[in-house]
Amino acid sequence: MGNSKIFYYLVLQAAEGIGDINAKKLIAHCGSAEDVFKEKNQNLEKISGIGTYVLKGLRNKNLFNNAEKELKFINDNNIKAFSFLEDEYPEKLKHCIDGPILLFQKGKINLKQQKIISIVGTRQMTNYGRAFLEGFISEIKKYNPIIISGLAYGIDIFTHRLALKNNLQTIAVLAHGLDLIYPKNHTKDALKMLDNGGLINDFWSNTNPDKENFIKRNRIIAGLSEATIVIESAAKGGSLITADIANSYNRDVFAVPGRATDQYSLGCNQLIKSNKAAMITSVKDLEYILNWELDEEKKPKLIQKQLFVELSDEEKIICNYLIKEGKQSLDIIALYCKYPIQKTATILFNLEMKGVTKPLPGKIFEAV
Repeated sequence: MGNSKIFYYLVLQAAEGIGDINAKKLIAHCGSAEDVFKEKNQNLEKISGIGTYVLKGLRNKNLFNNAEKELKFINDNNIKAFSFLEDEYPEKLKHCIDGPILLFQKGKINLKQQKIISIVGTRQMTNYGRAFLEGFISEIKKYNPIIISGLAYGIDIFTHRLALKNNLQTIAVLAHGLDLIYPKNHTKDALKMLDNGGLINDFWSNTNPDKENFIKRNRIIAGLSEATIVIESAAKGGSLITADIANSYNRDVFAVPGRATDQYSLGCNQLIKSNKAAMITSVKDLEYILNWELDEEKKPKLIQKQLFVELSDEEKIICNYLIKEGKQSLDIIALYCKYPIQKTATILFNLEMKGVTKPLPGKIFEAV
């Protein structure tokens, strides 16, 4: 997206009291970000969630001056910016209702592949977490996945460093503007990542790494990937928030189990105990649930058989899509067939009962 075209997205992003969900409603109603500011208040008030407080923030005259300054920063610092309607915007994040309307990134980032995972954990990494992570990254590199984390102390930075060591693309999601790196001690690591991966956020320059911003950025960590892996976590912490968000997005969550008495295994054990995460002890667990396989391991496709069953129009749309595209995840099917996820899941269940499709591990489906 040309940087000159993001101006009105910047204005909308900066408007107080709107947020990403309401911003998307406004754009959908008006047709574009620019048209939002041309629409009359009486028409905007008809939109659910748009009231006097939101409209007041939208009409703040300072928004345009501030957006011009931020646009200059973006242009001067070779930052790429994408709206949620652009092809460059991460595909998986498009499915998240509260995904940012505008993303900023630096580096050589290529998200046009399916194998993307997030790894998070405590800042107080133990030898147990270190050993697991070293073995896990070494084993998973055969799939050449993209590794997402948050550049924080402990599990996060060790994850990025191992990914770099194994020549894997790794991306840090920041809780502040792209005019700084936090913590400062990780600046060298962040610069190395720009050659194979990079930095992503939805915060303007001069935004400090405040506590609430770390919570906000966790939705991007969870939303970018098909699965979130929690290596170590105490009973409370940001990693558990990320896991909850990933679950709300209908993404798979994994947790590394630990001894009941280990402080930094309490959170992981609770995730597993409460069925909020699958237990992971090796890459094989990930392979099974996400249905990952290497190209040389793929079996020849079965010849499509003639099916003598009655299908509704909706069932035909999904069935034909799977026949054409092959194995696909639930959220991708919902996106391209233009049905809500819950409705798509119901249709797929009906198709399974009719013997037309079959489910695979990792919320994957294929035509029989």
